[in-house]
Amino acid sequence: MSALSSFALVALTAPAALLGASHLKTRRLAREARALVPPVGQYCETPQGRIHYVDIGPRDAPPLVLIHGLSGQLQHFTYALADRLARDHRVIALDRPGCGYSTRASDAMARLPEQAKILLSCLDQLGVDQPVLVGHSLGGAVALAMALQAPGKIRGLALLAPLTHPDAGGAEVFKGLIVHNSLMRHLMAQTVAVPTAERSAGAVLDQVFAPEPCPEDFLVKGGGVLGLRPHGFVAASADASYLYPAIDTQAARYATELSTPGAVLFGAGDAVLNPETQGKAMERYGFDYRLVPDRGHMLPLTAPDLCEGFIRDSLTKLPTGPQDTEK
Repeated sequence: MSALSSFALVALTAPAALLGASHLKTRRLAREARALVPPVGQYCETPQGRIHYVDIGPRDAPPLVLIHGLSGQLQHFTYALADRLARDHRVIALDRPGCGYSTRASDAMARLPEQAKILLSCLDQLGVDQPVLVGHSLGGAVALAMALQAPGKIRGLALLAPLTHPDAGGAEVFKGLIVHNSLMRHLMAQTVAVPTAERSAGAVLDQVFAPEPCPEDFLVKGGGVLGLRPHGFVAASADASYLYPAIDTQAARYATELSTPGAVLFGAGDAVLNPETQGKAMERYGFDYRLVPDRGHMLPLTAPDLCEGFIRDSLTKLPTGPQDTEK
């Protein structure tokens, strides 16, 4: 049984005093996290939730929308990559629904089609026309969901170590986030989840960043400390818990419905997602695929120069006009 999977048992059987102490520690860690990494952007209101985002670069430049992965936030991109791209692009980096400082109306809004709907509504409000979506990890699955939902509105996809297909085994490091009972998820978030996450953070980050080291300033500059809040645990748990069967259904649509052009970049040493089944598999749908040695999963933070080059190269290969929605 994984550490997070055992939380439910602890939450059901622990004495009230222990749960009370855990709750007080959770509140303290959450306050400290908000103080260390406060909101940095603006908000877009949608009926399904409020989206926190930063919008930088020339207003009239081609738009790029940066979508982070599981247990992430927009700082995964503002850490090193966004400013590079904003020299000649309008760059919108956002907290996915429920993540960072974004909200969602319910945990069920974590389903891929719902996340896509919320973000498309936000982009419409911001007047973003024909963006290229840059999706990392789970953000890649969300970007693909957006392209399937509104193919005529998306110019292209540049995916960084994306989740694209079902993974029977799944990443071991995230399995403990799966909690299908919403009440239990929220109880865990307010008691045992955050203190336990604090204790295991070093080991978890080593696995997620492997074979590369986790940057020493990741918790603050990369926003990692925001995971030490009930809000962060609930968002990550709901994302993981509602991923299936949505990703199965989505992947089955690529062959006949995915008309948006794109490309995929993977690190050969990725310890979270399999480059062959998640990256190379997209070649059959017309995507360019690039595999780089000695790199892991967290490419936007560990290899911003590589990501910038990949994104810019991908942009040069995209059609200039609106996409044909016929496959």
